[in-house]
Amino acid sequence: MTGKIVRVTGPLVVARGMPGIQMYSVVRVGDMGLVGEVIRIEGEDVFIQVYEDTSGIRPGEPVEDTGTPLVAELGPGLLSSIYDGTERPLVILKQEGDYVVRGISAPALDRKKKWKFRPTVKKGDELDKGAIIGEVKEFNIIHRVMLPPTIGGKVEKIDEGEFTVEEIVAVVNGKSLTMMQKWPVRIPRPVRQKQDPNIPLVTGMRILDALFPLAKGGTAAIPGGFGTGKTVTQQSLAKFCDADIIIYVGCGERGNEMADVLHEFPELEDPRTGKPLMQRTVLIANTSNMPVAAREASVYLGATLGEYYRDMGYDVALMADSTSRWAEALREMSSRLGEMPGEEGYPAYLSSRVAQFYERAGRVKTLTGNDGSLTMIGAVSPPGGDFSEPVTQNTLRVVKVFWALDKRLAQRRHFPAISWLNSYSLYTEEVADWWVKGVNPQTTILRDWASGLLQKENELQEIVQLVGPDALPDREKVILMVGRILREDFLQQNAFTDDAFASPQKQIRMLEVVKAFNTYAMQMLEEGKSAGDLQVHDAVPRIARLKEKMGDEFEKEATLIVGMVV
Repeated sequence: MTGKIVRVTGPLVVARGMPGIQMYSVVRVGDMGLVGEVIRIEGEDVFIQVYEDTSGIRPGEPVEDTGTPLVAELGPGLLSSIYDGTERPLVILKQEGDYVVRGISAPALDRKKKWKFRPTVKKGDELDKGAIIGEVKEFNIIHRVMLPPTIGGKVEKIDEGEFTVEEIVAVVNGKSLTMMQKWPVRIPRPVRQKQDPNIPLVTGMRILDALFPLAKGGTAAIPGGFGTGKTVTQQSLAKFCDADIIIYVGCGERGNEMADVLHEFPELEDPRTGKPLMQRTVLIANTSNMPVAAREASVYLGATLGEYYRDMGYDVALMADSTSRWAEALREMSSRLGEMPGEEGYPAYLSSRVAQFYERAGRVKTLTGNDGSLTMIGAVSPPGGDFSEPVTQNTLRVVKVFWALDKRLAQRRHFPAISWLNSYSLYTEEVADWWVKGVNPQTTILRDWASGLLQKENELQEIVQLVGPDALPDREKVILMVGRILREDFLQQNAFTDDAFASPQKQIRMLEVVKAFNTYAMQMLEEGKSAGDLQVHDAVPRIARLKEKMGDEFEKEATLIVGMVV
């Protein structure tokens, strides 16, 4: 079906002469064949958001309907790849050079590379929809080749050997199947059931794991102004969290920041294997100077890739940096459509779009009966660090973990610059059993004690600013001292040392040591010691150096400190 352009307004094109076209159909726009997507139909007018620069496109040029929605190609070859928001691979640069001509496209998966396919079912087996039929080794990850979620039945033929993603490897219920399948990015992939998110996503960052835990299959937001450390925090999460697969969506970030990600990620070492982290990562790059329509689509592409690996039974972590730029793309398209604006010019449906995105997260029982999870962590960039703006507020209504970045902490070089006073987690009780049974029975008690003491210390800091520290009684001085130990020696970590990752056991053991010193200090006050005497106690510098120690050396030192104060 072919129509004609009647109006061009930036990335929005209006066409006519396309009766029967479907919403969200992908079309080719103009003589250059730019990729676009139908986002509204009003009578004879078809409104199309174009994923490339529309300069030079004029009324009267053709618009051709491809008959399919925007789909993601799924199969072996995704890992270590870099895509734009419509899944065009970075290999286009090798074909076109640094300046890519508009209208150029390339398949997301390499059509020539052969993969060694090993069947896990045999001829005559009856399979459910979405069942795993074979395996392909991709780096250190076993890529489980699955039936599409819409196909099941009897295996009539299945072969073993080396195949490209387009060659037929099996015939099921009369349908020829390859290792590649396609799925519309805006439609969530089906699952058998959602499960309770009661297993934590271990990040190795003490302030996150010990105080504000995130569950596998959960949702989290990292809001913060410019320079507070959103990207650094997400990169640390990508490197150290115990997810099997990382999907990193650079959504509308500045070009130089995204360039840093593209250069740094291939050089990062996977702490699990010692090999490049990219071998279990997919990068989706859409910078702020790229077309807004593609930016809007990039988060859905990331969610689809994450669901695909989740359906294999893997734990997937999706990092979106940042959802504020995605919301700005929604605002621009809504404005060009002439829709009634909501708060601060954002569309009235902003809250529902944010909710639809985060609802794709979850820990699930897949169609094959495996357990898998998709955890979503979205950075939010509120202008001026104002958390009352619409994107932050609509995100907070949906996500269950709020890691608030503090500009003052970032200025003091306190990493991670996450505020222990403004952050919260609604998964704390749900993952408590995992911590209590698998790490330490005292975890909940220690977490509550640390949170309470940090709150008291903050209240005393306000008093100190008025009357000075010398006016406080010794008991309050000890609270200030222990609060400082918690802030500087427990919550603060150096991302460039071995302390960048702390195991759950090490985290809770450190809290035990600090609490033991606190108990000792209070007892000494009752026996007549002063706060000044306690500040020069030999245990204080030892606690400060404790986080630098690893393995048996750490446990030996922790035991020594506890022995000094018991």
